[in-house]
Amino acid sequence: MAGGEPTLQREIHTLYSDHHGWLCSWLRTRLGNSFDAADIAQDTFMRVLIGYRADAIPVLCEPRAYLTTVAKRLLINHYERQSIERAYLASLMALPEALTPSVEERAILLETLQELDTLLDALPAKVRTAFLMSQLEGVAYADIAARLQVSVRTVTRYMAQGFTQCLKLMLAQAA
Repeated sequence: MAGGEPTLQREIHTLYSDHHGWLCSWLRTRLGNSFDAADIAQDTFMRVLIGYRADAIPVLCEPRAYLTTVAKRLLINHYERQSIERAYLASLMALPEALTPSVEERAILLETLQELDTLLDALPAKVRTAFLMSQLEGVAYADIAARLQVSVRTVTRYMAQGFTQCLKLMLAQAA
């Protein structure tokens, strides 16, 4: 073990033991159930742990404020995933029975949609909007430019960023 690791482990252990119960309670009041709260609390501490390993987290003067910030981001992701799932299920209900995908196909499609949402979430808002307008709605670049009040050249750059993000996902899955 490196010389600093035991100290980091103690700090993480202390952070977890001092604040896990509080964070679960805080999340439970926002989510209305303890299962999702426990999952998001765990994800919050995993993000903190990953940050420590990357030496990206400064000394935490206000650990609950930091944990709240991380947890809020994860809550937003949680709500977005639920929204995607509801929209997907609603679109399935509109399909004729003969075209309805199997349960396995639904699970695969839903997982892919969630991965795409996570992937695109890393993009700036205008880039994400332009990419989705083009790819999901079939809107022409000139129309996207007009709606977003940017040049067609900027929309082209946005699209390149969106495709780059998609390629990153594909390469990560292939590895």
